[in-house]
Amino acid sequence: MNFADLIQIVWDNLKAHRMRAVLTTLGIAIGIAGVIAVVAIGQGGEAVIMSELESMGSSRYFEVGPNYMKGETADSKTFSLQDHVLIKELSPAVEKLAPVTMGPMVDVRLPNSKKKPLMSSLYGTTPDLIAGLNLSMESGRFLTDADVTAHARVAVIDAGLAEEYFPNEDPLGKKLFVQDNPVTVVGVLQKAPSSIMSAFQVRSVYAPITFAQEMLNTRVINSLCGVAVSEDALPQATSDCIKILEKRHPGGSYMGTTMDEQLDMVGNVTSVLTLIIGAVAGIALLVGGVGVMNIMLVAVSERTREIGLLKALGARRRDILLQFLGEAVALCLLGGMVGMLLGIGGAFAVALAAHWPPLISFWTVLLALGFSVVVGVFFGLYPASRAASLSPADALRHL
Repeated sequence: MNFADLIQIVWDNLKAHRMRAVLTTLGIAIGIAGVIAVVAIGQGGEAVIMSELESMGSSRYFEVGPNYMKGETADSKTFSLQDHVLIKELSPAVEKLAPVTMGPMVDVRLPNSKKKPLMSSLYGTTPDLIAGLNLSMESGRFLTDADVTAHARVAVIDAGLAEEYFPNEDPLGKKLFVQDNPVTVVGVLQKAPSSIMSAFQVRSVYAPITFAQEMLNTRVINSLCGVAVSEDALPQATSDCIKILEKRHPGGSYMGTTMDEQLDMVGNVTSVLTLIIGAVAGIALLVGGVGVMNIMLVAVSERTREIGLLKALGARRRDILLQFLGEAVALCLLGGMVGMLLGIGGAFAVALAAHWPPLISFWTVLLALGFSVVVGVFFGLYPASRAASLSPADALRHL
């Protein structure tokens, strides 16, 4: 049996059982669509997250905090308000350095308003933070050293809070309550073009660290955020910070991370998540393969007479094997092609709704289609072998 004859026989058999072929390929199509869509959505989401993180920090940005690898956490003795000043004086590699006291969930509301308070992140810090995080002002100003020294009751808010509370007026000079403390808005941050924070409604308020610690009733500084004089000076900057801190706070253990290291960590996490979800979607493909095996076993039982006639007419064991194996592979390949279209379409639809680019990799599509062929061979081999092993005498008894 030549290849053209094999293709014709497989095609004729699939046409003779159209409904069964369609239902069988459906499982494979769902599996392939799931794998392609999940990987494409995951890669697109990862690209957006990485882009957002890159825009949130200078390439010379670094952060120093407690060594969580050794189980360290920030407390009132980890940092002091004088640390950042001393480090800038002693280290030639450090250009900017800002302490950060963070309140992850604080109430922000308008005075004398019945509007429900918005949950926001409070960052108590100093003027240097604006350089480290690449923050841009839409209006007004950022915090000043005078604000920090005076424990000034002022705040810089993000564009989301400004739009929520002051949609038709200038927020500058207006009052807000943060944790029931009245503050005056002195600046509004520029809205990011496509912010993940905005998508999840995470709002931010920046206040002088001295005043923020009073609001949060804490003396804990969570980390030091800085900018090195150059990218080449990043290792020295983090090393100098750690040495000075360990000398000023004996017994403490610190670690430094750069923007590149943080991006690598986020990239590793998102890649693992995409792999896990893709593996779950791949289970549907295996389930579809089991369905193909079941249908092919049924086909062998139904076509016992056909097998007997073919063998009586001189068909070899290899010819029968290739015929049934070809049908299994054709079913899976057909399902793979339909799944490819569904997966690409689904990835584009989700990406359009989420406002991020669908990264359809040619190799992902090729791998998914190749895997569907492998599934066809794997799950079709046993039914095909069973059909080929039938003896002509046993098969002809069904005539």
